[in-house]
Amino acid sequence: MESRQKSRAEIIQQKAEAARSSNLLNDLFVSVALEDVGACQYVLRTILDMKDLKVDWVKCQYRLLNLTAKDSILDVYAEDGNGRLMNIELQRWDTVDHAKRTRYYSSMLDKSSLDKGFEYADLPDVYIIYISEADFWETEETISHVKKTLGEKSLPYDDGSHVVYVNAAVDDGSEVARMMKYFVTADPDDMSHGELSKRVRYLKKEKGGHEIMQKAVEELVNLGVKEGIEEGDAIRSKKAAINMYHSNMQIDFIARVLETSVAQVEEWLGLVKA
Repeated sequence: MESRQKSRAEIIQQKAEAARSSNLLNDLFVSVALEDVGACQYVLRTILDMKDLKVDWVKCQYRLLNLTAKDSILDVYAEDGNGRLMNIELQRWDTVDHAKRTRYYSSMLDKSSLDKGFEYADLPDVYIIYISEADFWETEETISHVKKTLGEKSLPYDDGSHVVYVNAAVDDGSEVARMMKYFVTADPDDMSHGELSKRVRYLKKEKGGHEIMQKAVEELVNLGVKEGIEEGDAIRSKKAAINMYHSNMQIDFIARVLETSVAQVEEWLGLVKA
């Protein structure tokens, strides 16, 4: 038992170092980076072109509970001083159904607001921002806003729901494109991006940053243990495996944490036929 715990501690250390040396297109690293209010605010201000936007609260890997359907875990969830809700999602190469995922996340945010006792008219504006390394929609634009219109005359239709796709594959010379280049490099010596640069440098070069990354990995592992082992629930074990995989955990490590086989994890992830 003791040797297993030591091995697990060593792997957590290795994963923390790997995440720490990655870029801002890594789910785990960006979640830890943007949990800092100043860094998150810088990113939102740049993407939404709202220089006076003030983030009041931010939480990463935020779970929206749904008693009758699938829960949603938001990469980055923030609220600003005007009550607007903002969700930043990092998109992997293997992610599918981007539009429907956006629809689902938006509906969950709406529901969480209504649960507080609001009337429909009081629903806050919601911003869903997808950041990816690829131009999934082939727009040839760094940033693309989904615009809703009504009727043949294409009248503006504003329901308070805003969807923005941002990618690092297209450089249109804009401020957003410049920030996307930084997302790719996450160079701790590049201090040209304000609070975001400060946060990245702290996480990559300072002792406190190392401790934060290690704690984030430990929390992720503990979540898997809590949901997958202690409750002895195969469904929760599968959910934990999927969450850990999408946070860039290796399959053999997931299997070790959940005390199951690599083949079982691969089956849960849909990598082999059941």
